[in-house]
Amino acid sequence: MNQMVDLVIFGGTGDLSTRKLLPALYQLHRHGLAAQLQRIIATGRSEMSSDAFREAAKTSLRQVLDPSQWDESIWQGFQDCLYYVKLEASNETDYQQLKALLDQAQAPVRLFYLATLPSLYGSICQHLQRAAAVSKSSRVVLEKPLGHDLASCRSINEQVAAVFNEDSTFRIDHYLGKETVQNLFAVRFGNPLLHPVWKNSFIDNVQITVAEDIGVEGRGSYYAQTGALRDMVQNHLLQVLSIVAMEPPASLNPADIRDEKMKVLRCLETIDASNVKARTVRGRYDAGAVGGQAVKGFLEEAEYKDAKATETFVALKATINNWRWAGVPFYLRTGKRLSRRYSEIVLEFKKQPFSLFANDPNELTNKLVIRLQPDETISLHTLNKKPGLTRSLRLQPVELHLTDDPNSESQSYDAYERLLLDAINGDQTLFMRRDEVETAWRWIDSIIAAWEETAMPITPYNSGTMGPSAATALTARDNRSWYE
Repeated sequence: MNQMVDLVIFGGTGDLSTRKLLPALYQLHRHGLAAQLQRIIATGRSEMSSDAFREAAKTSLRQVLDPSQWDESIWQGFQDCLYYVKLEASNETDYQQLKALLDQAQAPVRLFYLATLPSLYGSICQHLQRAAAVSKSSRVVLEKPLGHDLASCRSINEQVAAVFNEDSTFRIDHYLGKETVQNLFAVRFGNPLLHPVWKNSFIDNVQITVAEDIGVEGRGSYYAQTGALRDMVQNHLLQVLSIVAMEPPASLNPADIRDEKMKVLRCLETIDASNVKARTVRGRYDAGAVGGQAVKGFLEEAEYKDAKATETFVALKATINNWRWAGVPFYLRTGKRLSRRYSEIVLEFKKQPFSLFANDPNELTNKLVIRLQPDETISLHTLNKKPGLTRSLRLQPVELHLTDDPNSESQSYDAYERLLLDAINGDQTLFMRRDEVETAWRWIDSIIAAWEETAMPITPYNSGTMGPSAATALTARDNRSWYE
């Protein structure tokens, strides 16, 4: 039987809470999936009563949710769970007030969600411990980015580990909450048709793309100090890569799955000064047009003195040195102000040795395309005969959809709904383990050091394109091309 949970959101009035966490929690309540969630306690720096917070939450939810999802009777039940406590992260007295509120209900499990600056994680955990608000059954959720490099990541992990053990620490990456990412386990390990060909004997290359059409959207100061490699590749893309490339786990238990992901990260070939120019591309968007609207360049939006050293686009060629994937390039790319917003994984199978068919240049390969956003679908691209009475057989591409309608109710939940539900239930499967995060940072730090050592240039690209031409050359040098 599930234990009752009190959820405390630090930064409960911030952008993440307003846009993602509260809407996800409302949806879980609407679907009857969070009966064990006793209270949701938001903290913030402003003076506010719980009633005032409920009114503010209602207003923001009405703006974020689709009108069809709003139900006044559902809201009435949901708002009874909402509470607010004024809390300054460094004020010990405020933590005592939070402790007093928690003690009123004595939920067996206390789940602390840190939706604040990562630099505050250690301090918050220490203050919670001093206030005696943490018990053996308490859990903590940490938002990304977990540090700026390996050293800062380790520092944060050590501070948190002084209060919460690893089994109680949930490092969140919302990409892992996407239905299609989870469906990879079913596609890979539930289908004897696909499992035998998921290796270098049959797969020619793997491509992972996370493309955004937006710019820095008011985050210019933060983003200029971070860049695309740290912001997206270190977490989202490497997590997806590790699931695509992992060996079959001993079971679906969280520890077994994360063990196999960790093996993949350890097998990534280091990118350093000797190969960084051949393996990576850095770009930065200039002014242009996206969706027919004129937009500014990054340097016009950034609010940081060293913004000229920041990339908004990165493409790289990764290789995994193990028996399954030796010789298979993994092409990764991500960027802002690109032509359209989408995220996908493409596994391109090897070509036939030669073609039996007329007018077939043998360029149409089989592909498994796994779309993560804006819709979540999996499709297999194969070849079929063109209809007609001609004597020669001619081929045409055919797309076989392997997933349900992405617009159906069963497919429409947000990733944060999945991850919050798992955190409430204590399931760590879709969360990152400490050694995963630190190993990913070690690989990323080597690239950053190589960029600095080789004075790797940042190539401008026009907003509304798919990045600099050097990204096209990255695959073209291998006689391959990006799937568009």
